[in-house]
Amino acid sequence: MNCSNICIATGTRADYGLLYWLMHDLKNHPDFKLSIIASAMHLAPEFGETVNFIRQDGFEIDALVRCLDEDDSDIGMGRAYMRATNGFLDAFDKLKPDFLIVLGDRFETLAAATAATFLHIPIGHIHGGEVTLGAIDEVFRHAITKMAHLHFTAAEDYRRRVIQMGEAPERSFNVGTVGLDNFTRLELSSKADLMAHLGLPAQSDYALVTYHPATMESSGPQAGLEALIEAFDAFPDLKLIITKANSDPGGRRINERLDAFMAAEPDRVRLVTSLGQLHYLAAMKAASMVVGNSSSGIIEAPAIDVPTINIGTRQEGRLRADSIIDVNEDIASIKAGIFQALDPVFRANLKGKKPPYGRPGNATGQIISILEVTKFNQLVRKPFTDLVSFGQQG
Repeated sequence: MNCSNICIATGTRADYGLLYWLMHDLKNHPDFKLSIIASAMHLAPEFGETVNFIRQDGFEIDALVRCLDEDDSDIGMGRAYMRATNGFLDAFDKLKPDFLIVLGDRFETLAAATAATFLHIPIGHIHGGEVTLGAIDEVFRHAITKMAHLHFTAAEDYRRRVIQMGEAPERSFNVGTVGLDNFTRLELSSKADLMAHLGLPAQSDYALVTYHPATMESSGPQAGLEALIEAFDAFPDLKLIITKANSDPGGRRINERLDAFMAAEPDRVRLVTSLGQLHYLAAMKAASMVVGNSSSGIIEAPAIDVPTINIGTRQEGRLRADSIIDVNEDIASIKAGIFQALDPVFRANLKGKKPPYGRPGNATGQIISILEVTKFNQLVRKPFTDLVSFGQQG
């Protein structure tokens, strides 16, 4: 029996962290051959050249797709998307995958799906059906859904939305959140090891901070970031572990300001391009709170009862856990959110409540089970499901 060639495309430290166990299990599965394409931020030194993390984890990378533009404006992202599409066309032509798996909603993910569509390669999409009204990724995600042939959603609400877009119910699966598998399968660093690694006092209380551009906002990211930095002035004993912004338009300006912030407060601030999966999740688990506008504060942090201060509109539309405190991009709102997150009563009330993305489980195992019984060569011809024929329900 020939092994099916399953290709996974990854472009950032974030999606690789979510895809790790799926890549691990496919690599070790007797029925599958794993191919890996690394692109975008993975290959950029200014974003940590995180392709090296993939190699250090024992994976062989089969193709590289360089695409980032020196200009991180909207037009620069457009140029990067075009380069990425061309690069994925060449990579797929070489690798001849039977099936492509992509996760999320970034421009390079859309590029991979676009190239695969032209070459009639069936696609599996993880984390479809979600809504993030403050980011251009919202459009990319739904476009990828319409190109994909199998859908692995993180919640039943999202599965229903995928079906609402005309996707077949029998091809749409609510498997839960693959990123939460890390909490059950990884041996995370201890807080003592983490703090030693970062050069901070072992017993420090700290916030884990990630602030990305909200790409659908016309005002730019600077005002919100300045408000966040000034709000932290009211909590001088709270250490700050900050991961840099991604390559979205405006990301470089955020990182330049964060460099200056760390230089001004070296005893308090630790700024890293990428913590790596073990340290990042360990940092989240021991944090007093997660602050910023990253999806990890919406999905992963609630699963381990860590409060999230979610700033602005970038994550607008996602399901919300009780542990998430939504605030505006102004100093007073952010300060009030931090006070609430530190309140012992608020924190105690989070225990025992099931967040909408669930608790750590085995989403990866569910995906593998579906792939094991899938005939990939029969997927390319897609049905369209009208809601009336589906009975208006999921």
